Amino acid sequence: MTTITGAWSETRLEDFLQKSRIPIRIATQRGDGSLWMVALWYQYQNGSFECATGANSQLVRFLKRDSKVAFDVSTNHPPYRGVRGNGSATISSDDSKTTLQALIERYLEDTKSDLAKWLLSDDREEVRIRISPDKMHSWDYANRMQEFGNTTS
Repeated sequence: MTTITGAWSETRLEDFLQKSRIPIRIATQRGDGSLWMVALWYQYQNGSFECATGANSQLVRFLKRDSKVAFDVSTNHPPYRGVRGNGSATISSDDSKTTLQALIERYLEDTKSDLAKWLLSDDREEVRIRISPDKMHSWDYANRMQEFGNTTS
């Protein structure tokens, strides 16, 4: 079961994660123990994040050695808000590219662009990364920033 803390209710947190089209930033450990951070498209469903990436990516190699991750989904412009946490990742095949196609439609809105066609091409082997959160913490600086007129929402 996921522990949820912070500024938002569980419903508000899930609403933010489902509606935001901000990449998730995932931190993991490299083989030498140093940290590695990547940003991926995600969809949040049934209490977990689903991402897709190339089967031969460095991230996949790192996650196979250590499935523990930290993550962040946060806005890049004021008012700053978001969700951060930690959990574990599992990797599975996405041979039919179902996850990848859903992510392309979520972030690009269709599969007609050159980028979408390249990502979906038959010569690319994809995997699904599912992140099961242990802890999630929401934060929202909208009220704090509004005092100073620093909001652009």
